[in-house]
Amino acid sequence: MAFFIPDESLQKVGEEILNNTWQRFPSLAKNQVALTWLVYDEPIIVNTGGALSVDEFWRHSIRGYSYRGDENLYPASVVKLFYLVAIKDWIETGMVESSSELERAIRDMIVESSNDATSLVVDVLTGTTSGPELTIAPFQTWAYQRNIVNRYYQSLGWEELQTINVNQKTWGDGPYGRERMYVGENLENRNRLTTSAITRLFHSIVGGVAVSPEASQAMMALLQRDVNQKVLAPNEEENQVNGFLGEALSKGDRLWSKAGWTSKVRLDSTYIEKSNGKAYHLTVFTEGAENSQNREILPFISSQISQFMEH
Repeated sequence: MAFFIPDESLQKVGEEILNNTWQRFPSLAKNQVALTWLVYDEPIIVNTGGALSVDEFWRHSIRGYSYRGDENLYPASVVKLFYLVAIKDWIETGMVESSSELERAIRDMIVESSNDATSLVVDVLTGTTSGPELTIAPFQTWAYQRNIVNRYYQSLGWEELQTINVNQKTWGDGPYGRERMYVGENLENRNRLTTSAITRLFHSIVGGVAVSPEASQAMMALLQRDVNQKVLAPNEEENQVNGFLGEALSKGDRLWSKAGWTSKVRLDSTYIEKSNGKAYHLTVFTEGAENSQNREILPFISSQISQFMEH
């Protein structure tokens, strides 16, 4: 049972948008894209500063549409959303102590999508560190510790989280030493997420029920983007707006997002408030080397949904 209600009218629009996308971008195969889209009808229950209790929040039904929303795909930097919620929970429950350095790393992990910052956050979350290869017994202990974030998400009991894997750091060049051991010879232990799992977690943050209303508000502040950043600054490779879903938005729209990209995937998860007051969530994955380098696919999908939400 999905946390949202599949909606026939949204499905019709979603399928039309995907068909337009496949026609416009022949390199994008039907199994190289996944999408989850939620529409918040009035009264909008999210981004209210945590006005609803947890039980009340989850009782509200949301309309949605999903295409391959349960397919496990490599999430690149979007996994940082999961580390963000976990570290906020660890701090709030006293499992770890906050510090200016940890807060700097949390900020840079989300705002700048820094892999180095993420490395520190994962170390703090798990009590593990990267380093040389380990012999079997110490490695098994290390691996159990590293897997604590997965155990945390499994404890939530959400159907969408049953098959995910969030126990690997994000890399520029790739893992070495014990990290290479842990990801597996054939990368079988690499991070895995679905668009629906990401959407539900993001939905809980926007709803003010991820960890606590205060923690959710702090996370929203980190995730907010400037929709006017549509051109990359000199020497800027990515800004999580240009080439992603936020690029299609208009002045006056508001955007909260976490994007990811590698040489083989390009993806983005967004919560959007249109200038007309309508609100929706959109998560889109694309796979394939040619598609990951294409900065037009995600804005093309986003533009069509944005136009639909203007009516």
